Amino acid sequence: MSKETPCIAVCMIDPKTSLCLGCGRTLPEIARWHRMDSAERHAVMAQLAARMADAGLARPAMAAGATTD
Repeated sequence: MSKETPCIAVCMIDPKTSLCLGCGRTLPEIARWHRMDSAERHAVMAQLAARMADAGLARPAMAAGATTD
């Protein structure tokens, strides 16, 4: 996957939080990702780990060592 996307190809939306279980983005963020500029993408990516933790969602093991830069 591109360095400018947190996608790890585990695309399932949690019905309670509306977050993707793979990357932590919302459906609106995923839908407009290709229209965001780099700064906006990086701002969203900076929030994802905390967002997932706050929602009580664990990132898949295969993503644990993944980096976004």
